[in-house]
Amino acid sequence: MSPLGPGSARRRRNTVSVWVLAALAAVSPGGAQQLLVPMDLAQTNHLKAYGLTFRALQGGAHGEWLLNYRGGAFLLPDTDPLRREAALLGITVIPIDGAGTARVRAEIANSNMESVPLERAPRIAVYTTPNATPWDDAVTIVLEYAGIEYDRIWDREVVEGSLEDYEWLHLHHEDFTGQYSKFYITYVGSAWLQEEVARNTEMAHSLGFGTVPELKKEVARRIREYVEGGGFLFAMCSAAETLELALAAHDTDIAVAYADGTPPEPNASQRLDWDAAMAFRDARVQTAPSVNAFSDIDGHQVNTAWREELGAYTLFDFSAKFDPVPAMLTQNHESVLPDFYGLTTSFRVERIKASTVILAREGDFAKYVHGAFGRGTFTYFGGHDPADPEHQIGDLPTDLDLHPNSPGYRLILNNVLFPAAKKQILKT
Repeated sequence: MSPLGPGSARRRRNTVSVWVLAALAAVSPGGAQQLLVPMDLAQTNHLKAYGLTFRALQGGAHGEWLLNYRGGAFLLPDTDPLRREAALLGITVIPIDGAGTARVRAEIANSNMESVPLERAPRIAVYTTPNATPWDDAVTIVLEYAGIEYDRIWDREVVEGSLEDYEWLHLHHEDFTGQYSKFYITYVGSAWLQEEVARNTEMAHSLGFGTVPELKKEVARRIREYVEGGGFLFAMCSAAETLELALAAHDTDIAVAYADGTPPEPNASQRLDWDAAMAFRDARVQTAPSVNAFSDIDGHQVNTAWREELGAYTLFDFSAKFDPVPAMLTQNHESVLPDFYGLTTSFRVERIKASTVILAREGDFAKYVHGAFGRGTFTYFGGHDPADPEHQIGDLPTDLDLHPNSPGYRLILNNVLFPAAKKQILKT
């Protein structure tokens, strides 16, 4: 897919989606009034079904998200263009007439289900380095696969105020402590790591910061302001943990990063301001420069001698009527999912603030959490790639044609559609 102009990474919608924009209001001559997009085991391509729904909203249609009904089904206007697009992309849709729609609504009204209006597709930004490919993180992989448009931004755009142009922001394996994920322990001589250090250093200096950790602290603060002002944040892997560490360190004179050969002070954890963080509390910073871990927020400690083995995580079951937000974020056709590593794989429950909602858990660790902060929200999902349990640098990119019904990737796309829900639902 081609960018929409110099320097932009917005993705063009594929050709079939143009039909949606051209004739979304035209009702099919077959007489059906709605298209039900099932999201239970009857769906042949769960991931592309989100893209179909997103593009319908983008084209001006209003839809509905039927929480806890058939795996979190969608209800869309029945048009010939939507039917054709679904057929071409291998998405299961079921035309239903007025009587069928009434039966669905009656079932929802009399059970632990809810219909949430979907009004407008959010504007999406992915925070990523300029040299990154779409296959570098799970979110860009699935956005590309589902055909959902997004822009790529990095430190300059954040510092210069571009976040206000977007309703949804994704962070992945960025290290907001400024220590390059401690990759120097293993990859100190690698050309790609040297290029990464040079790129970050040049960016910091060009924006008036003396060091990369100073720049990343400021970027973290701007992201917190974005959420507080009403933005929707979704972070995975190391971004969730290190963003919180950078926020807690922002108003102190200490660094939580091992930068330029100087480790943080041994008592740094005692001086962090956890009131400035959004999700976590009272974490201990890993001060040993030879240990590849950031803090004790992460439960699995993947690159240490005390690494925990992977198991499975369980999605909590939320009432769609009384807890519509966590219900939206956990819609799925499976409730027990295989775990997957990342630089941050999970979150220790004792490090989670009481205001943060745990959405999924594996034993003593949370896998998936959500919270409100100011007028916006944050959602953190541990791990790197839901379809690759032990992804390594240099591994082949994940091919989602082999995982079109991935329940782990569905959790990502729940977050993408989350801001499209009617505003009064999101603010309760």
